[in-house]
Amino acid sequence: MRIATWNVNSVTARLPRLLAWLENSGTDVLCIQETKCAAEQFPADELRELGYESAVNATGRWNGVALVSRMGLEDVVKGLPGGPGYDGAEEPRAISATCGGARLWSVYVPNGREPEHAHYAYKLQWFEALKAAVADDAQGTRPFAVLGDFNVAPRDEDVWDISLFEGATHVTPAERAALAALREAGLGDVMPRPLKYDVPFTFWDYRNLGFPKNRGMRIDLVYGNEAFQKAVTDSYVDREERKGKGASDHAPVVVDLDL
Repeated sequence: MRIATWNVNSVTARLPRLLAWLENSGTDVLCIQETKCAAEQFPADELRELGYESAVNATGRWNGVALVSRMGLEDVVKGLPGGPGYDGAEEPRAISATCGGARLWSVYVPNGREPEHAHYAYKLQWFEALKAAVADDAQGTRPFAVLGDFNVAPRDEDVWDISLFEGATHVTPAERAALAALREAGLGDVMPRPLKYDVPFTFWDYRNLGFPKNRGMRIDLVYGNEAFQKAVTDSYVDREERKGKGASDHAPVVVDLDL
């Protein structure tokens, strides 16, 4: 079973690449973030032609998550149970379903913007709600994972130059503590093997030749419970999909499992 997660940075803008990647990659289940479309605009028909069912939590031009699967989609839950809202509204940042023998979440954690910003406090509250929502599955015997854009680099090595991130989000102690809390709840970081360079970055800014100079971050993560981790046979970042015209600023993270 091949599972992947990918922040596509607009499913509409990325549709030809998305369809081609699914057709060529052998992926059974894809967790998508940042669809940037309303649910009715999601390309479910095009994906169905490739053999994929779709479950979508999206409301418009910002945020949005989805699960697409050719292994089935059962017990779909849209949203983060008990999750906070921002600026008076709940944002579409989580969706979960059972696909084949695994329970999977696709999440798009709030960016946080700046440590002094209200969005940063919202991000930490969102992490707290996520921990509470996944606690039972994290301790369960069924393979379970939370995949997506976590907007946190777990270690200093997971950014291209930690000295440039002083006082910035994505690397603050509180954000990293939120990730540690997920691990303490029973989820482990499934580390992709590097295909190039020492650290498997997943995001490179469009600006200042970020990708050619490998000025990246590892913020797209796969956090799985013990049963999920034991089933993993391989994991890597598909850097090729970050290349060329019309690419997302994130690359897919792929996980192979013996399920």
